[in-house]
Amino acid sequence: MNDRRPLDNGSASAHVLIIVENLPLPFDRRVWQQACALRDAGYAVSIICPQAEGYDARYVQLEGIAIHRHPLPVEAKGAWAYPLEYATALFWQLVLTVRIARKRRIQVIHACNPPDTIFLVAALARPFGVRFLFDHHDLCPELFVAKFGRRGVMYRLMRILERTTFALAKVSIATNDSFKRIACARGGMAEDDVFVVRSGPNLERIRPLLTDPSLRRGREYLVGYVGVMGEQEGLEDLLHMVANIVHERGRTDIQFCLVGFGPSLAGLRTLADTLKIGNYVDFPGRLDGDELLRVLSSADICVSPDPKNDMNDQSTMNKILEYMALGKALVQYDLTEGRASAGDAALYARPGDRGDFADQILTLIDDRQMRETMGAYGKRRIEEVLAWHHEVPKLLAAYERVLS
Repeated sequence: MNDRRPLDNGSASAHVLIIVENLPLPFDRRVWQQACALRDAGYAVSIICPQAEGYDARYVQLEGIAIHRHPLPVEAKGAWAYPLEYATALFWQLVLTVRIARKRRIQVIHACNPPDTIFLVAALARPFGVRFLFDHHDLCPELFVAKFGRRGVMYRLMRILERTTFALAKVSIATNDSFKRIACARGGMAEDDVFVVRSGPNLERIRPLLTDPSLRRGREYLVGYVGVMGEQEGLEDLLHMVANIVHERGRTDIQFCLVGFGPSLAGLRTLADTLKIGNYVDFPGRLDGDELLRVLSSADICVSPDPKNDMNDQSTMNKILEYMALGKALVQYDLTEGRASAGDAALYARPGDRGDFADQILTLIDDRQMRETMGAYGKRRIEEVLAWHHEVPKLLAAYERVLS
């Protein structure tokens, strides 16, 4: 559902610059939905984001939105490589912001973390009357600990950057209630200046497709996953669970399809071969649009193996909502925001217990009535509460606030 009426306060003619560092557009679903909602409300929208495979064009005008992409030659692989990556991105963000502002005055900079460095662009634009809206996607200090298992100088620096970002922002958008509490308690923001805008699926885009039997590789069941292939997503644990299911429990009737890309993808493929489950796990890489929907529509159940830590426990996983939108029951660890999203659409394993997670997978696989009931509940919850069209008014309210 799209509302194309301009805002009554006249601010809808404003020019918004959205800056994203970690994903290209329109691949970043949350940011693209926000950009389209702002466009539909009458805003002019420009975006700065990195280039990536399949998103190579430096400039593209897509559906009325101007996308400016920049090279990002440095891919951080260690804790001290991140400053170099972020410095490269920051250079291009500054250059492109000036270039965009010369063509049309910018009223709002909408910064999407990670990282928490984009406030520097907003700070330089502030003397020209540009407002700063911070879109809080990730808990960067907790993300650092989840990746590297330690704190120290880099962690303390990230806490400072986070606090400075909140201090400069006139309005902050939180993805859930946990993030709002952090914005107020740790970021020092007033509650009225923090708006919860969840990453709800757009039901015009996410819809069931005909199943593809070939994805089962001749097996009876298919388990699906979609997400980033990174160190903190729990995918190594998942592969060990698959090995247990196949080799220890003798379940050779289940195929797994793990969709996504990221720095751990090559290592995960190697691990699958090492565990002798390569024939049971497919890694098709990055899929989008109908290709992705076909995989998820074909799955009997889906999984979200993100381990319990300070970041994951307080984060909303987009994949969970997409599974639910397609009527798929799922298995996940018992995480605070994961349970808040899925409710009775999921079975919950004890955090850190691979065996219990594997048990829950087999419980769902072997009980068709259970997974159909849970899937129907999840789909209804998305349609009635969590779909994107329920979030658009909250996004527009945040913009009314930042421009007031």
